[in-house]
Amino acid sequence: MRVRFSLKSKLLLLSSVMFVLPWLGYQYVWEMESFLRLGQEKTLSGTAQAVATALHERPVLFEQHAAYQQVVVPGKDLYAYQLKQPIRLDGDLSEWTDFSKRSVYYNQQNLLPEFKTLTPSSISFNHTVGQYQQHLYLAFDVQDNHVVLREPNSYRIDKNDYLEISIEDNDGVFKRYIFASNQQAGWVNAYPVDINNRAELPERKIQGYWRNSPEGYRLELRLPVSWVGAKAGFAIYDVDDKIERSVVSAIGTANTQKAADLGTILVPSPEIDSIIKGLSYNQSRIWVVDKHGRVLAKSGSIYASAQKSAKPDSHPLMQSLQSFLQPLYDTILTQPAQTFIDQLKDAVQLQDQALLSALKGVPDTLWRLSPDKQAVIISAAHPIFIGGEVLGAVVVEETTHGIRSLRNQALESLFNQIVLLLLAGSCVFLLFAFRISGRIQTLQSQLIAAVDKQGRITGNVKAEKTQDELGDLSRSVSDLVQRLAEYNLYLQSMSSRMSHEFKTPLAVIRSSIDALKQQESQLQGNAFVIRANEGLQRLDAMLTAMTEATRLEQSIQNEDKEIFDLAQVVEGCIAGHTLAFSAQKFALEIQKADYRVMGSPDLIAQMMDKILANAIEFSVGDNQIEIELKVVKSKAILEVKNVGQPLPETMYDRLFDSMVSIRKENTATQQQKPHLGLGLYIARLVSQFHEGKISACNRQDGQPGVCLQFEIQRLNLIQ
Repeated sequence: MRVRFSLKSKLLLLSSVMFVLPWLGYQYVWEMESFLRLGQEKTLSGTAQAVATALHERPVLFEQHAAYQQVVVPGKDLYAYQLKQPIRLDGDLSEWTDFSKRSVYYNQQNLLPEFKTLTPSSISFNHTVGQYQQHLYLAFDVQDNHVVLREPNSYRIDKNDYLEISIEDNDGVFKRYIFASNQQAGWVNAYPVDINNRAELPERKIQGYWRNSPEGYRLELRLPVSWVGAKAGFAIYDVDDKIERSVVSAIGTANTQKAADLGTILVPSPEIDSIIKGLSYNQSRIWVVDKHGRVLAKSGSIYASAQKSAKPDSHPLMQSLQSFLQPLYDTILTQPAQTFIDQLKDAVQLQDQALLSALKGVPDTLWRLSPDKQAVIISAAHPIFIGGEVLGAVVVEETTHGIRSLRNQALESLFNQIVLLLLAGSCVFLLFAFRISGRIQTLQSQLIAAVDKQGRITGNVKAEKTQDELGDLSRSVSDLVQRLAEYNLYLQSMSSRMSHEFKTPLAVIRSSIDALKQQESQLQGNAFVIRANEGLQRLDAMLTAMTEATRLEQSIQNEDKEIFDLAQVVEGCIAGHTLAFSAQKFALEIQKADYRVMGSPDLIAQMMDKILANAIEFSVGDNQIEIELKVVKSKAILEVKNVGQPLPETMYDRLFDSMVSIRKENTATQQQKPHLGLGLYIARLVSQFHEGKISACNRQDGQPGVCLQFEIQRLNLIQ
């Protein structure tokens, strides 16, 4: 089965090509996002280079020994974390909760060299270093099962549990300080000691607080940043016996007895911090690290770029469309996450491929996903040179949320405009399709109305005035129909003109033959005269038939309609034919019903004469002709069936046309009686006058022959 595509469907299908516009728009915005990302990468690289340039060849910013050391030992080289507020010295470590995961744990593996051969003790401690402005804060949480305090009046400060701090200042002077307490909770002083641990006057620059705990004791200290110096080390000495008061164990960050063994404390540089704050952007984060990756300064936050800065369209129509499509955009487009996990938020040391490359002297960039895969972070690293040596690097980080927000806004704006364009374009195409289709359908309707089922021209086609191809077609068809109508009228009037024109020559020929017969008696039985008479009779019969059809066509137009009983007319016709054709058998069956119809009983009788004459002529043998009148719904149906030659299927529709006959040529009957195929044509004219339907088909009951059927609408009269 072939699928039919109307003109409207084809135009709409062609208009669907417009739907490629969203795909092209998406590809364009995607390419734009790629260029923006490349631009963002270059911008961050330029920012990192600018910050690094501001720090080049400024050794005063890296004057601490920690920045120059070649090797960093975890636990020995410490980092001072930035504090948000100063620590209250009270021995309560609750203010250090945020740094509990960053504290360093020391146990027997960190024994000082002179105690490694002794019996291990249970002493251990957690140590944290913080910085707030110009002060360092130290926290020690010591686990000791036997806490031995200093005796109240003792001059010795090393016959008890104590903390020892060793430093080497910027001038290279090695100093040691001991912190010991003679009470379970209270302030403690820092006593400078010599090589034999003999105490001097307390150091007033250092403040401390000692508090015993269920696990041992806790110690909090505050000291100036500048006082720490280039190197530093911390050690906890343990005394378990209150009587002997000898040190049994000591663990620490480094060997506090030798300056060469001390570690370092890396303090973020306030000078570097002030420089990068002036150069930073509100959507970027800038790190300055030393050559070991430890953070010297940090400024900015990458969360700022995660905020979506939408700029709604000012046009009310676009705002309404945006509100309508926003749920779809939220579903399809990947929206920037407002929150995500930043694993480097409070990092004190950086270690990635871009930084490693920068610390080798080669700038580099790196793209990475956040741990929760909610953000894409780009970082650019650039080396810092001092004296031709890479002493650190600048790392600039930023998320792609800004680009993603810009991409989403561009896509939303573009798709809003495309949707409007598609709607407007579809409406225009639809209206155009309906307009074209309507004009074609109008032309088709006019053509159908202008030509009836028999091919006669009964109307005209109105020519369009539109100056386009359809207008040209309409005018051409109108002209063609007009010429066909004139030719059809000529053909319709030909039979009457021919019959009129043939009468005079036929009368002359007939009178001449009669005169010859009277003058020459020997011509009475002449074969040529007989054949001439037969030809005249046939011509006369043909003219009579043509005249009858023409008169009937003309009389039908003026015939009046009346209400009559169709069954009575059929019965009368069958009775007359039974008397006229005594050798032919007729079988009439009329279903009991009301057969009153509107029309002309005389014309119905003429139609019955033509139908029955056709049935009798094509009937073979002594088979009867069956006539049945029945009711189907609101219609009366008359069927006339004979037994004889079946109809060719191609003649079903043409049988009732004028001058159409299926009789065999050159038969004796054909020579005696001419047939022009006008009988059933007259029957069709009568049927059309009564607004009925007449048709012919082969019998369906298994017998050979033809069934002629006539349908007419019955009247629904109130008795």
